[in-house]
Amino acid sequence: MATSSSIAVRELPLFPLPEVVLFPGRPLPLHIFEFRYRMMMNTILQGDRRFGVLMWDPNNHEAAPVGCCAEIIQHQRLPDDRLKIWTIGQQRFRVLDYVREKPYYVGLVEWMEDHPPQQDLYPLATDVEELLRDVVRLSAKLMDREIELPEDIPSLPTELSYWVAGNLYGVASEQQTLLEMQDTATRLERESEILTTTRNHLAARTVLKDTFDPS
Repeated sequence: MATSSSIAVRELPLFPLPEVVLFPGRPLPLHIFEFRYRMMMNTILQGDRRFGVLMWDPNNHEAAPVGCCAEIIQHQRLPDDRLKIWTIGQQRFRVLDYVREKPYYVGLVEWMEDHPPQQDLYPLATDVEELLRDVVRLSAKLMDREIELPEDIPSLPTELSYWVAGNLYGVASEQQTLLEMQDTATRLERESEILTTTRNHLAARTVLKDTFDPS
Protein backbone atom coordinates (compact mmCIF):
# COMPACT_ATOMS: atom_id res chain seq x y z
CA MET A 1 0.00 0.00 0.00
CA ALA A 2 1.32 3.43 -0.90
CA THR A 3 2.65 5.45 2.01
CA SER A 4 0.76 8.55 0.88
CA SER A 5 -2.60 6.82 1.33
CA SER A 6 -1.82 4.84 4.48
CA ILE A 7 -2.46 7.91 6.67
CA ALA A 8 -6.10 7.89 5.56
CA VAL A 9 -6.61 4.19 6.37
CA ARG A 10 -8.17 2.94 9.62
CA GLU A 11 -10.22 0.13 11.11
CA LEU A 12 -13.93 0.97 11.41
CA PRO A 13 -16.89 -0.98 12.85
CA LEU A 14 -19.39 -1.48 10.03
CA PHE A 15 -23.19 -1.52 10.13
CA PRO A 16 -24.80 -2.94 6.95
CA LEU A 17 -28.37 -1.69 6.42
CA PRO A 18 -30.76 -2.76 3.63
CA GLU A 19 -31.84 0.07 1.31
CA VAL A 20 -30.05 2.73 3.39
CA VAL A 21 -27.40 5.02 1.88
CA LEU A 22 -25.96 7.67 4.19
CA PHE A 23 -24.35 10.87 2.87
CA PRO A 24 -22.01 13.36 4.55
CA GLY A 25 -23.94 15.93 6.56
CA ARG A 26 -27.20 13.97 6.52
CA PRO A 27 -28.92 12.70 9.72
CA LEU A 28 -29.65 9.02 10.34
CA PRO A 29 -31.67 7.95 13.41
CA LEU A 30 -31.43 4.25 14.30
CA HIS A 31 -33.13 1.86 16.70
CA ILE A 32 -30.57 -0.71 17.85
CA PHE A 33 -32.06 -3.98 19.10
CA GLU A 34 -29.92 -6.88 17.77
CA PHE A 35 -27.50 -8.16 20.42
CA ARG A 36 -24.37 -7.88 18.23
CA TYR A 37 -25.16 -4.28 17.27
CA ARG A 38 -25.96 -3.37 20.88
CA MET A 39 -22.45 -4.67 21.65
CA MET A 40 -21.06 -2.62 18.79
CA MET A 41 -22.76 0.62 19.85
CA ASN A 42 -21.74 0.23 23.49
CA THR A 43 -18.11 -0.18 22.35
CA ILE A 44 -18.36 2.80 19.99
CA LEU A 45 -19.86 5.00 22.71
CA GLN A 46 -16.74 4.39 24.79
CA GLY A 47 -14.54 5.50 21.88
CA ASP A 48 -14.83 8.11 19.13
CA ARG A 49 -18.55 7.44 18.52
CA ARG A 50 -17.99 6.61 14.85
CA PHE A 51 -18.96 3.64 12.71
CA GLY A 52 -19.48 2.96 9.03
CA VAL A 53 -22.87 2.60 7.32
CA LEU A 54 -22.94 0.35 4.25
CA MET A 55 -25.91 -0.45 2.04
CA TRP A 56 -26.65 -4.18 2.29
CA ASP A 57 -28.01 -6.06 -0.72
CA PRO A 58 -30.31 -8.81 0.65
CA ASN A 59 -30.47 -10.50 -2.77
CA ASN A 60 -26.72 -10.89 -3.23
CA HIS A 61 -26.03 -11.10 0.52
CA GLU A 62 -23.24 -8.58 0.30
CA ALA A 63 -22.46 -5.03 1.37
CA ALA A 64 -21.64 -2.17 -0.97
CA PRO A 65 -17.92 -1.39 -1.35
CA VAL A 66 -18.38 2.30 -0.47
CA GLY A 67 -20.15 3.72 2.58
CA CYS A 68 -20.29 6.75 4.85
CA CYS A 69 -19.00 7.16 8.38
CA ALA A 70 -21.69 8.03 10.94
CA GLU A 71 -20.98 9.87 14.18
CA ILE A 72 -23.30 9.36 17.16
CA ILE A 73 -24.42 12.78 18.35
CA GLN A 74 -27.09 11.63 20.84
CA HIS A 75 -28.27 8.34 22.30
CA GLN A 76 -31.03 7.08 24.57
CA ARG A 77 -31.02 3.78 26.44
CA LEU A 78 -34.28 1.81 26.31
CA PRO A 79 -35.52 -1.27 28.18
CA ASP A 80 -33.87 -4.63 27.32
CA ASP A 81 -30.58 -2.84 26.54
CA ARG A 82 -31.99 -1.46 23.31
CA LEU A 83 -30.73 1.91 22.10
CA LYS A 84 -32.03 4.83 20.13
CA ILE A 85 -29.20 6.71 18.48
CA TRP A 86 -29.07 9.84 16.38
CA THR A 87 -26.17 10.10 13.96
CA ILE A 88 -24.82 12.49 11.33
CA GLY A 89 -22.92 11.45 8.21
CA GLN A 90 -19.22 12.34 8.08
CA GLN A 91 -16.59 11.20 5.54
CA ARG A 92 -17.18 8.63 2.83
CA PHE A 93 -14.97 5.55 2.77
CA ARG A 94 -14.06 2.55 0.64
CA VAL A 95 -13.72 -0.89 2.25
CA LEU A 96 -10.28 -2.32 1.54
CA ASP A 97 -10.68 -5.51 3.55
CA TYR A 98 -12.68 -7.08 6.37
CA VAL A 99 -10.69 -7.48 9.57
CA ARG A 100 -13.40 -9.61 11.18
CA GLU A 101 -17.06 -10.51 10.75
CA LYS A 102 -18.07 -11.59 14.28
CA PRO A 103 -19.61 -10.50 16.56
CA TYR A 104 -19.98 -7.62 14.08
CA TYR A 105 -18.18 -6.46 10.96
CA VAL A 106 -14.97 -4.47 11.28
CA GLY A 107 -13.34 -3.26 8.09
CA LEU A 108 -10.09 -1.69 7.02
CA VAL A 109 -11.24 1.44 5.18
CA GLU A 110 -9.74 4.38 3.33
CA TRP A 111 -11.39 7.80 3.31
CA MET A 112 -12.71 9.20 0.01
CA GLU A 113 -13.06 12.76 -1.20
CA ASP A 114 -14.22 14.32 -4.45
CA HIS A 115 -11.48 15.25 -6.90
CA PRO A 116 -10.69 18.98 -7.17
CA PRO A 117 -13.21 20.59 -9.55
CA GLN A 118 -12.16 21.32 -13.12
CA GLN A 119 -14.92 23.89 -13.64
CA ASP A 120 -17.07 26.44 -11.82
CA LEU A 121 -19.66 24.29 -10.04
CA TYR A 122 -22.01 27.08 -8.97
CA PRO A 123 -24.03 27.29 -12.24
CA LEU A 124 -24.67 23.52 -12.00
CA ALA A 125 -25.59 23.82 -8.32
CA THR A 126 -27.98 26.70 -9.09
CA ASP A 127 -29.71 24.63 -11.79
CA VAL A 128 -30.13 21.70 -9.40
CA GLU A 129 -31.59 23.92 -6.67
CA GLU A 130 -34.06 25.51 -9.12
CA LEU A 131 -35.16 22.07 -10.33
CA LEU A 132 -35.58 21.00 -6.71
CA ARG A 133 -37.82 24.00 -6.01
CA ASP A 134 -39.89 23.20 -9.13
CA VAL A 135 -40.36 19.61 -7.94
CA VAL A 136 -41.45 20.76 -4.48
CA ARG A 137 -43.84 23.37 -5.93
CA LEU A 138 -45.47 20.86 -8.30
CA SER A 139 -45.70 18.21 -5.57
CA ALA A 140 -47.43 20.70 -3.28
CA LYS A 141 -49.91 21.57 -6.02
CA LEU A 142 -50.72 17.91 -6.70
CA MET A 143 -51.24 17.16 -3.01
CA ASP A 144 -53.12 20.39 -2.30
CA ARG A 145 -50.93 21.23 0.65
CA GLU A 146 -48.00 23.45 1.46
CA ILE A 147 -44.54 21.92 1.17
CA GLU A 148 -41.54 24.07 1.91
CA LEU A 149 -37.86 23.34 1.52
CA PRO A 150 -35.83 23.83 4.68
CA GLU A 151 -33.95 27.11 4.94
CA ASP A 152 -30.64 25.41 5.65
CA ILE A 153 -30.10 23.82 2.23
CA PRO A 154 -26.33 23.92 1.64
CA SER A 155 -25.07 26.60 -0.74
CA LEU A 156 -21.71 24.96 -1.46
CA PRO A 157 -21.98 22.68 -4.54
CA THR A 158 -20.48 19.51 -3.02
CA GLU A 159 -22.57 19.76 0.15
CA LEU A 160 -25.67 20.50 -1.97
CA SER A 161 -25.00 17.40 -4.07
CA TYR A 162 -24.91 15.28 -0.89
CA TRP A 163 -28.09 16.94 0.43
CA VAL A 164 -30.04 16.24 -2.76
CA ALA A 165 -28.76 12.67 -3.00
CA GLY A 166 -29.63 12.01 0.64
CA ASN A 167 -33.20 13.20 0.07
CA LEU A 168 -33.97 10.92 -2.88
CA TYR A 169 -36.39 8.24 -1.70
CA GLY A 170 -37.03 4.72 -2.92
CA VAL A 171 -33.98 4.61 -5.18
CA ALA A 172 -31.22 3.19 -2.98
CA SER A 173 -29.21 1.79 -5.91
CA GLU A 174 -29.20 5.24 -7.55
CA GLN A 175 -28.15 6.81 -4.24
CA GLN A 176 -25.31 4.30 -3.96
CA THR A 177 -24.08 5.27 -7.44
CA LEU A 178 -24.13 8.95 -6.40
CA LEU A 179 -22.27 8.13 -3.17
CA GLU A 180 -19.49 6.35 -5.05
CA MET A 181 -18.91 9.22 -7.51
CA GLN A 182 -15.77 11.24 -6.80
CA ASP A 183 -16.59 14.13 -9.12
CA THR A 184 -19.02 16.77 -7.82
CA ALA A 185 -19.92 17.98 -11.32
CA THR A 186 -20.87 14.45 -12.42
CA ARG A 187 -22.99 13.99 -9.30
CA LEU A 188 -24.79 17.30 -9.82
CA GLU A 189 -25.35 16.51 -13.51
CA ARG A 190 -26.92 13.15 -12.63
CA GLU A 191 -29.12 14.81 -10.00
CA SER A 192 -30.18 17.38 -12.58
CA GLU A 193 -31.27 14.52 -14.88
CA ILE A 194 -33.23 12.82 -12.08
CA LEU A 195 -34.93 16.04 -10.99
CA THR A 196 -35.74 17.04 -14.59
CA THR A 197 -37.45 13.68 -15.18
CA THR A 198 -39.36 14.04 -11.90
CA ARG A 199 -40.37 17.63 -12.68
CA ASN A 200 -41.64 16.69 -16.16
CA HIS A 201 -43.62 13.78 -14.73
CA LEU A 202 -45.18 15.99 -12.04
CA ALA A 203 -45.92 18.73 -14.56
CA ALA A 204 -47.80 16.27 -16.77
CA ARG A 205 -49.82 15.04 -13.79
CA THR A 206 -50.58 18.64 -12.80
CA VAL A 207 -51.96 19.34 -16.28
CA LEU A 208 -54.21 16.27 -16.02
CA LYS A 209 -55.36 17.34 -12.56
CA ASP A 210 -56.19 20.84 -13.79
CA THR A 211 -58.02 19.42 -16.82
CA PHE A 212 -60.22 16.95 -14.96
CA ASP A 213 -60.44 18.76 -11.63
CA PRO A 214 -60.47 22.47 -12.52
CA SER A 215 -61.68 23.39 -9.02
